[in-house]
Amino acid sequence: MDMITSIITNVAVAAGDPQQQDQSVQPHKAKVTVAFKQFAQRNGKSTSEVLQRVQQDFKANRLIGAEIDVQKESNGPPVSKPISIEISGEDLEDILFTAADLKTYLEKQLDSLKIGGVAQLKTDVAASKPEIVFSLDRERANREGVSTGMVGMSIRNSIFGAEASKFRDANDEYKIMVRYKQDQRSDINAIRNLKMTYRDMNMGGMIRNVPLSSFADIKYDVSYGAVKRKGQKRVVTLESSVAEGFNPNDVVADVESLLATYKEAPAGISIRMGGQQEEQAETAAFLGWAMMASIGLIIVILVTQFNSIGKPIIILSEILFSVIGVFLGLAIFGDNISIVMTGVGIVALAGIVVRNGILIVEFIDILRERGMPLREAIIEAGKTRMTPVLLTATATMLGLVPLAIGLNMDFYTLFSEFDPKIFLGGDSVAFWGPLSWTMIYGLSFATVLTLIVLPIMYLLAERTTERIKRLAGSGAKHDEHHSDNQTSE
Repeated sequence: MDMITSIITNVAVAAGDPQQQDQSVQPHKAKVTVAFKQFAQRNGKSTSEVLQRVQQDFKANRLIGAEIDVQKESNGPPVSKPISIEISGEDLEDILFTAADLKTYLEKQLDSLKIGGVAQLKTDVAASKPEIVFSLDRERANREGVSTGMVGMSIRNSIFGAEASKFRDANDEYKIMVRYKQDQRSDINAIRNLKMTYRDMNMGGMIRNVPLSSFADIKYDVSYGAVKRKGQKRVVTLESSVAEGFNPNDVVADVESLLATYKEAPAGISIRMGGQQEEQAETAAFLGWAMMASIGLIIVILVTQFNSIGKPIIILSEILFSVIGVFLGLAIFGDNISIVMTGVGIVALAGIVVRNGILIVEFIDILRERGMPLREAIIEAGKTRMTPVLLTATATMLGLVPLAIGLNMDFYTLFSEFDPKIFLGGDSVAFWGPLSWTMIYGLSFATVLTLIVLPIMYLLAERTTERIKRLAGSGAKHDEHHSDNQTSE
């Protein structure tokens, strides 16, 4: 309780998932929202551990007749859940039957194979929404001179009211609504006997009062909350959040393997994975194109500067070294990959590591222009440029460390009370941490290889070029000597 600031309970009103489209009053639902203190005030305690414990408690002690879903609050624009299976087709009944059958199959397989991580599978369609249907006998209504529009407006005015006038005061304007009393609005018999007052043009404009029950039957029915469409087809989504402490990608991979073993869907019904996995694939594709565009711009600049193809290729190899370093660091320290921030970090690395390669290659060219031999120029450039390369790379990595570990301090209390209140971690680490660690891993690995591998590659490339030129020159001299012999003969 020392971590909690408030506990708010909603019953019926605003009790649904805020990410869903249906935000109507739902009397059969309730929501309990627990708000925690900021990370700096929790003394290092993690809310993820609390969430994981609560999820496990409700899963082990299920309440009969109730469905309980425990998940963390989703901020920002509406996004799909990690596990999202889309069942699409034309016949809604077949779609709902397939969704229910697939849900039962997955739950049985998850329990039998003891696969964890799936919080609770459920569809995004409320298939048991009660409604009252007024079924009109059109033949009798036409005989009485009543249209369906008149019936609909009469029922709406009696329940929701009709604006009769407006009341104005010095500050505001208020609508005057006329409608049935509360006890009459909630009485179905009163609505059934609603008097339709209208002017019957079939009888010369006579004003008539006809009860609604004379040409309309009332019945109770069940409907759907909302039906989504995608690609002009009805779609029902079977979705679930991932339990705390599990990797979403691993859980989704397990669900996909179970989905592959499901029986063939009925004709006209398609089943596919969507949601965050689809969005993740789109983001990865976009970052891939951004990476290719950045490399293309770098190639144009390097070719313009060095007037060569071989040297830009040598320098661009550092990008490969940095990517290898990123994945090595993530694998060694067991960090998770963030598609967005890790991808952005790799794109940013491309420009940073290329700069170190330019420093060495350009200095080697300068020394060779001064007449220094190839091998000595490479050694001298390596010794001379080692200090600036190491210093710039170290400064960049050290500058990213506070962002990577979430170093926070309160500047107000630092100057007012001389207490900076320094702490590590916080919500910002989840966002900026993957970007910072990506650049630290990649830059540290690429910097070491820049000082060792890049000069060797330069030496091998130049010697290969000289060997090719010698072979081409000797071949040209042989052809010239052969042609001179033919001329003398």
